Amino acid sequence: MEWIRLKARVLETGSVRLSGEPSDEYVSRSAAGPSAGTPGSLFFSPGGSRPSGGGRRLRAGIDDDSPIEIVHRGGGAADLLVDGEVVAGRLEPAALHCPRQAYITVSGTCIFRCRYCPVPDLPGRRKGVDEIVRMVESVADRVDGISITSGVASSIKEEEAYVLEVVSALRSFGLPIGVSIYPGPETPARLHALGVAEVKFNIEAATPELFRKMCPGLSWEGIRESLSASVALFGRGRVYSNVIVGLGETDDDLERVMEDLAAIGVIPVLRPLTPAAALADRPRPAAERLLALFEIQGRILHRAGLDPCRALTMCAACTGCDLTPGRDG
Repeated sequence: MEWIRLKARVLETGSVRLSGEPSDEYVSRSAAGPSAGTPGSLFFSPGGSRPSGGGRRLRAGIDDDSPIEIVHRGGGAADLLVDGEVVAGRLEPAALHCPRQAYITVSGTCIFRCRYCPVPDLPGRRKGVDEIVRMVESVADRVDGISITSGVASSIKEEEAYVLEVVSALRSFGLPIGVSIYPGPETPARLHALGVAEVKFNIEAATPELFRKMCPGLSWEGIRESLSASVALFGRGRVYSNVIVGLGETDDDLERVMEDLAAIGVIPVLRPLTPAAALADRPRPAAERLLALFEIQGRILHRAGLDPCRALTMCAACTGCDLTPGRDG
C-alpha cells in the first residue's frame, strides 16, 4: 500500500493499538484541541525517515480496540500493521507535543465553547512564563522551532497580551517561533513586531455559516481579515489556517475556501475531524474523501506557488495529523 493511502487509512481510523516493548517515552499527551484529555498519541515514520528533513510521519491516538496496530520492537524500531500490510519504521519521540518542536499550549482552558472541542470541560490551567521558558530549555538541544498555541482564559485581548509576554521571553533561544491563537485586529502586527516567524489563525469551518454554528461568539470574518493582514507582514506561505474536514461541509465548500485562502497567500491545513465534545458521535472523514481533497489541495497550492514543505513551525512542519501536499505525496 502506498504511503498516502496508508496514512489516509490511519487518519480515517484515528487510532492505533500499541503492543510490543514499553513505549512510554514515545507517547505524547495534548493539553488543547480535540485530543485533549485522551490516553495519548504517538508518531510513526516509515523507514526511520526524519520528516524535518523532508520525510514522512503520522500521528495516531492510542486505543486498545483499534483495528490498526503498531508493534514496538524496541529502541524505537516499530512495525505498522494496516489491513494486512506491514510497514517498517520508527516511533519518533515528541520533544514537546510533537517531534522536533517545542509546541506548547499556554492556556489549557477556554471561555468559548466550539462544539468540536473538549477543552472548556477539562480542568486546564495557564502556564507561567518562567515555566514555559524552562520547558523550552529542557528540549532546546533537540528542536528546530518553537510553536505557541492557547485557549482563551478570560478574554481575547488579555490572552493576546499574555502570549506576547511568552513570546518575548522565548526570543533569546534564537529559534523560529510560530504562534496560533484567536486573533484580535492588532494581533498580526504585534506578533510580527516581536520577530515571530509564522502565524496560524484557524477559520476552522469551510463556510462562515457553519463556523457560526460550531463556534458561537467568535468571528469567521474577523479571522479571515487577520489572515489577510498577516500575509503582508509575514509573507506568502508563512501564514496558515486549519480547516476542519467533517463538520457538515461539502467538498465544493472546502475547495472554495482553499482557493480563497491560497489566493491571498495563506496555506490551508485540512484537519480531519476528531469526534469530541458535542460532536463526539460524528464519524471521522473517510480515507477516500481525504485522498480526493488532498489532490485538490495539492493543485490549488501548486497554482498559488505555496509550499508547505517550507514550514518552520506548527502543524505544517509536523504533518502528523494531516495529509500534506509535497510531504506525503
